[in-house]
Amino acid sequence: MSTRAVGARAVVAGGGLAGITAALRLADAGVGVTLVEARPRLGGLAFSFRRGELWVDNGQHVFLRCCTAYRGLLQRLGVSDQVEIQPRLDVPVRDVATGRLGTLRRDPLPVPLHLGRSLVSYPHLSLADRLATGRAALALRGLDLDDPALDEESFGDWLRRHGQSARAVEALWDLVGVATLNATADESSLALAAMVFKTGLLSDPGASDIGFAKVPLGALHDDAARAALERAGVRVLLRARVTGIKPGEAGRHTVLLEGERLDGGGEQLEQVDTVVLAVPQDAAHDLLPPGSLDHPERLLELDYAPILNIHVRYDRTVLDRPFLAALGSPVQWVFDRTAHSGASGPGQYLALSQSAARDEIDLPVAELRRRYLPELERLLPAARDARVTEFFVTRERTATFAPAPGSARLRPSARTRTPGVLLAGSWTATGWPATMEGAVRSGNAAARAVLAAAP
Repeated sequence: MSTRAVGARAVVAGGGLAGITAALRLADAGVGVTLVEARPRLGGLAFSFRRGELWVDNGQHVFLRCCTAYRGLLQRLGVSDQVEIQPRLDVPVRDVATGRLGTLRRDPLPVPLHLGRSLVSYPHLSLADRLATGRAALALRGLDLDDPALDEESFGDWLRRHGQSARAVEALWDLVGVATLNATADESSLALAAMVFKTGLLSDPGASDIGFAKVPLGALHDDAARAALERAGVRVLLRARVTGIKPGEAGRHTVLLEGERLDGGGEQLEQVDTVVLAVPQDAAHDLLPPGSLDHPERLLELDYAPILNIHVRYDRTVLDRPFLAALGSPVQWVFDRTAHSGASGPGQYLALSQSAARDEIDLPVAELRRRYLPELERLLPAARDARVTEFFVTRERTATFAPAPGSARLRPSARTRTPGVLLAGSWTATGWPATMEGAVRSGNAAARAVLAAAP
């Protein structure tokens, strides 16, 4: 443990993965940390809630073996045994139009041969598309992720320039890209898409192996996080928020807190050396002291992208595998959440993860039921004879930032022009899309910046 920051004090605004990470890193270095979260729980946008007998995750937050920062956080929280990672990438994909089931699976071979057999035998593409896809993957592998020009082009335009048909985009590139970027190829920056595919599929043979929580997300990101923060000496204030920052002389800042459980009539002042704003970009814009960024208006230009999750309980088992991806259907990915939710008795609880759901995010539940239950019956023949016992929806309208071309210039680094005021969040300049990995990396970056500047 470093002792150079002993005696320093910090406020971390935001109890999502970025804020949790920054708070733990600073506390481990001897900083006295207060973590402030407006919600009654930690975990940000990767959380769970109780609905009857079910523990429900607000979304299907999977990760990959290459997500080293997130896996490091799980280890720091002491919950690595509560997640599992596939021994090898294995993604079943069913085309509802043909009924055919294909698989994207890796072999124990070096890159790029590890995916060669899977691509050659992938039934959802023609032979010509498979050959063209292989050539595009090699071209993608050769891109320089540090080239700023990549962010000015859409992934869709690049794919078409490299001979990718509409079917190839649907059956392969968007199958992966929509789930990780929360945007279609035409809506995605080539820079971010290239980062996803190069890191996840074309860097290390095991990089793309998929990881899952074996417990509700709240057990990891709230329960375990609170316990770890307490052990580290972090003061956690829930149902409270930072409402103002006044920079002072000698690097000390006055931070105004508001919350129903605070002293002083629900208000409290903190005198600190460091403030880490691990909050959404529009909230950071409103809190940053004047002059902190050269172009603060860019935070408001960084748009949000929604994710819709549809939850269905059946009176019997209708999905015979942990998850399934769909083609030729509005359904994108279906996950079996029965064991994770604590559901008792017969039946199965499924969750549909619908990314890039801008056109559906505000549809009434009744309309979504009429739209998706028949699609599930097309995708899962066993559902045709099953009875639906429960149907509900969770919506995250601001789930991620929109990874559009040109978004890189809108994402600031952790440091600001105001000494001691830092930014964190998956929307900052991590080089990653808005994922749990990106959030943790941003928290690490903010903490490193603080400690590098410590006397």
